[in-house]
Amino acid sequence: MQRHEVAGIALGAIFLFVGLSALAVAALRHRLNVRLLLWFGLFSGLYGVRMLAQFPAAFDLLPQSLWPLRRHVIALVTNVIILPALFFWLELARGNLRRFIHAAIVAAAIIAVCATSTQFIGRSSEPFMEANYILDICVSLVVGIIFAAPPLSRRLLTERSGVLATGTLVLAAVALLTNLEMFLPLPGVGSFEPIAFAIFVFSLGYVSAQRIFTNERRLISIENELDIAREIQKSILPVSVPESGQLHIAASYLPMTSVAGDFYEFIHLDEDHAGFLVADVSGHGVPAALIASMVKVAMHSVSAHAAAPAEVMSGLNQILSHQLRGQFVTAAYLYIDLETRRALYSAAGHPPLLYWSAADKELQKIESNGLLFGVLKETEYPVCDLKLNLGDRFLLYTDGLIEPENSSGEAFGDHQLSNLISSHPLLPAADLSALILEEFGNWIPRLTTQQDDVTLIVIDVPFRLRSPGQ
Repeated sequence: MQRHEVAGIALGAIFLFVGLSALAVAALRHRLNVRLLLWFGLFSGLYGVRMLAQFPAAFDLLPQSLWPLRRHVIALVTNVIILPALFFWLELARGNLRRFIHAAIVAAAIIAVCATSTQFIGRSSEPFMEANYILDICVSLVVGIIFAAPPLSRRLLTERSGVLATGTLVLAAVALLTNLEMFLPLPGVGSFEPIAFAIFVFSLGYVSAQRIFTNERRLISIENELDIAREIQKSILPVSVPESGQLHIAASYLPMTSVAGDFYEFIHLDEDHAGFLVADVSGHGVPAALIASMVKVAMHSVSAHAAAPAEVMSGLNQILSHQLRGQFVTAAYLYIDLETRRALYSAAGHPPLLYWSAADKELQKIESNGLLFGVLKETEYPVCDLKLNLGDRFLLYTDGLIEPENSSGEAFGDHQLSNLISSHPLLPAADLSALILEEFGNWIPRLTTQQDDVTLIVIDVPFRLRSPGQ
């Protein structure tokens, strides 16, 4: 091989390797912010393929049956290579430049389809090739002018870099002269194209890497802020269950993401009186977590009415209605009075309270719902009055526990949850909670991620209680 062939094959291999590497990184990341890298990889890879195809020695390394395809490969790449370049510029453009590039993409796609079709049916594609050269000239001229004029680049580009401007101007000038060579006598200009493209690839790679690293820094910053938000949210949840010599309580909290929209609170008045609130904010993530913190503040405002569930729910609704901004909150509140052996329950659009009656040895679903918080400011909430017996059990939870489905499409709360409670009436509260969450994890298909926040509170009335007035 002659010296220039060795250099051309080496450059073509480098461009192809750079393009494939960029595509591999884009495929592994699966994020929208790598589109810039995707188009850059396609552009560089196609240019490398065309360079290799222009040297017969490179095709000699392939099976002999592929040798006749060399000219078709060169023509096909020449027809389509402008498309990834235009899509790349579209990621960096704004305003009128985006409209121009959109029009150029449509024109390039039409030319590529027509030129490729005529080539495959054995007709001359020369008219379409000329149209392709003219389009290349127009694009090179427009892009070159924009980068050469700082006021235009500031107005029409989202990315302004001296490295990118240098690489673009070099390639635009060489591409303009190379395409004009098809119509005017400009000998020898095309030989500089690989060098200009190498400079351009370096500048594009620089911009791509710079944007990705910037996004990575932004993501790291967001993750750090989410860590802080998670710690703050932990601080608004009860540190431990109330220390009661009478009730046995177990609480479990499984957020779907770093921060969650579920919330629970205990109001421990004394050994014989306690209130339990569970709330579920619509949506997920930071917005839901912010509203959950509002529920915490609102609950403190109504804690003086802890013995009256209807007043607790009405007070929470009135406080939160002005703050929810189109979102909604479901909630359930259970008040237990061991002195009179009564339990009072009220809810706002929440899944039913599960009540295991030790005397009847059956599981009851207690529905006592009013409207969700945030629908109407003034609304009433019904209260269910239950007589307590020794060994009774209550379960408060959010819908993230009952809605997940197994591989057969059956929800966990339809049968499984009820069976677990009915089958283990003597299991301690903490052990029952752990068993339910274990079965919940097994119920969801292995490759399925948690789809909602999960909160579960188990409250047991022991088999030995002090008599009223004692």
